[in-house]
Amino acid sequence: MSVLDGPRREVRRVMKGGSEYWVEFKDGRIHFADGRTADEKDVVHLPPCTPTKIICVHVNYISRYFEFNNTRVPPKTPTYFQKPLTALNAHHGELVRPQGYRYVNYEGEMAVVFGRITKNVTAEEAWDCIAGFAPANDFGCHDFRDTDAGSMLRVKGMDGFCPIGPGLVSGVDVRQSTLRSYKNGKMVQEGAISEQIFDCGYLIADLARHMTFLPGDILLTGTPANSRPLEVGDTIEIEVSGVGRLSNKVVEAPAPRAKTGFPASPDSEGVRRVALGNEERLPDKFK
Repeated sequence: MSVLDGPRREVRRVMKGGSEYWVEFKDGRIHFADGRTADEKDVVHLPPCTPTKIICVHVNYISRYFEFNNTRVPPKTPTYFQKPLTALNAHHGELVRPQGYRYVNYEGEMAVVFGRITKNVTAEEAWDCIAGFAPANDFGCHDFRDTDAGSMLRVKGMDGFCPIGPGLVSGVDVRQSTLRSYKNGKMVQEGAISEQIFDCGYLIADLARHMTFLPGDILLTGTPANSRPLEVGDTIEIEVSGVGRLSNKVVEAPAPRAKTGFPASPDSEGVRRVALGNEERLPDKFK
């Protein structure tokens, strides 16, 4: 049975009483394999996978592409970057913004989690290699965009900058789903999964020509237009219809002790262009 075919199933990884469990979420309750049940509020969520790598596509929604490009012709091939494993975070995990930084942006995305060893597959075969889907937030600190260039290492690789969850869902045809982001309860991003320039099958087949994916590995599939900065205290929620809703809150930590390296918050035109977007091309519903 394909990952897209029903019935819907959601598995989560949680902590309760100091112990870790893989559980099923159904009918609004956490169901343990030993027969116990619990409310969501009574457990601590962990990432619903244990990846060896986190691969991300740079721009993959047509609205996001048009937001930053004058041409109406989409790219012919995708480009990618990688997040370190220490960026992993979970449902209700804290998003830490170091003191002194300005442009820490949400990017609502749909994550693909691999369920089998995947190498040298076609775009059609790729769908059968997926264990499930989850909402994710490709959180980024654009203060470092001028120095990181295309690598996105510090922009997207800080600790906790990859929340994913709350669960891993199969049995939903995500090609019919819509991605939405909510800042403090107000919708700030919206894009149908069908608006992706390159679908999951294409991305997996492209990468798997030269790279082996292992069970638990994560592929982030892009964000729609209107990624914007968050402030300390903001709550950001990422929803993929039929899959789930991920929630995280921004907190502040002291500035790093070391004064070496690229300075915090350079207010350059390039940084502002990406972090603040293009308001002239922003749909009225987000203004």
